[in-house]
Amino acid sequence: MSSYEYDELEDFYDIDDEDSEISTDENDEIIDFVIAWVDGNDPAWREQKDKYDLRPSKGSSEVRFRDWNNLRYWFRGVEKFAPWVRKIHFVTWGHLPKWLNTDNPKLHIVNHREYIPERYLPTFNSHTIELNLHRIEGLAENFVYFNDDMFLTDDVSKEDFFFEGSPCDVYGLNCLYFAEDSIAHINGSNVAEINKCFPSSKKVIRGNMGKWYSPRNGFKYNFKTLMLSNWEWFPGFHYDHLPTSFNKSTFSEVWKECGKTLDRTCRCRFRSDLNVNQWLMKYWQLCKGISIPRREIGHCYHLKNEDIRPMCDDIIRQKYKVICVNDTAMTTDFEIKCKMLRKSFYHILPEKSSFEK
Repeated sequence: MSSYEYDELEDFYDIDDEDSEISTDENDEIIDFVIAWVDGNDPAWREQKDKYDLRPSKGSSEVRFRDWNNLRYWFRGVEKFAPWVRKIHFVTWGHLPKWLNTDNPKLHIVNHREYIPERYLPTFNSHTIELNLHRIEGLAENFVYFNDDMFLTDDVSKEDFFFEGSPCDVYGLNCLYFAEDSIAHINGSNVAEINKCFPSSKKVIRGNMGKWYSPRNGFKYNFKTLMLSNWEWFPGFHYDHLPTSFNKSTFSEVWKECGKTLDRTCRCRFRSDLNVNQWLMKYWQLCKGISIPRREIGHCYHLKNEDIRPMCDDIIRQKYKVICVNDTAMTTDFEIKCKMLRKSFYHILPEKSSFEK
C-alpha cells in the first residue's frame, strides 16, 4: 500500500482503549451484542436511498430492506435468554422503532454517522455497515454480531460465544457454490482475499490441527475439511448464517492487512457482487487460530415458497438456541408468514422486555 493510501486509512486501525485499565480476566467476561437494523418503510430513508439508487440492482432490491415487524422479539429473546450481555449496540440509519425504550441503560443507539467514516456516507450497503463495527464507541473487545433476522429462542451462555476471551466458532472447509440467487460471489471475494493473505491452507491447518479436526466441529465438518484439505488454497469455509462472535481487534488487524480491499467495498453505496463482507473477519479468525471450536448452536431457515409451519413449530418447541429467519426474493405470502412467525415468537416470549415502552 502506498504512503498516501496508508495515511488515508490509518485512522481505521485504532482500537478504543477506554477499557484499557480493566484486567484481562475482566475483559474476557465482558460481551456486547451488536445488531444492525433498517426501517425500509421510513419515507425519509427511502427518499435518500432513491436519490442515489438511480439504477436499482439485485443488491438494493426491496427484500433487503422490508420489515417483518418482529424486532421486539429479538430484544425479548436477549433479555430472557442472555441476561448476562453487558451492552446492546443498536445500529441504525437514524430511525427507531416507536416502541423502543431508548432510556434502557443496556441500550446504545448508534447512528451510521457516529462510527462510519464520512467518505462512505450515506450508505445503503450492509457490508459497509458491518466492516466498520470496530469503530463503535465503547464497543467491548468481545462482541457478537446479529443481523436483524437472527433470534435467540432458548437459553444461551457466554461460553456459547466466547471462551476465555476467544470467539467460539465451527472450523470447517466447504466448496463455494455460485448461483444467480446466492451470495457466493461476495463470499468468493472473501475467500480470494483470505488466499492472498494465507497462501498455504495446508500450513494453516497443520498449525492448528487440533482445532480444524476437533470433535466439537462435528463429524460432518471434520470430514469435509479432510476431503478438501488436499488443495494448497482454501476452496471455501463453512458458514451457518447465524450470529458471529468477534474480537474487535480482528477488525483492526484486517483493516491493516486488507485496507485497500475493504475501502473499495465501503465506497459502494449499495451491495455489489465484488464486495467483501464481515465473513472475511470470521474466516480470518479461523485461519489465525484465534477461534475456539464449537458445535453449531442454531439453524438458518431460508424462506422461499414453502410452508413455514415446521419452522414455527421448531420455534414453539425451542428446538434450537439460535435461529435465522432469512428472507429471500422467492418468499411468497409475505404478510401471512409475518403473522405466523410473530405468533410463534409470542408463544415463547409473551412478556414485554425492559427495552419496550
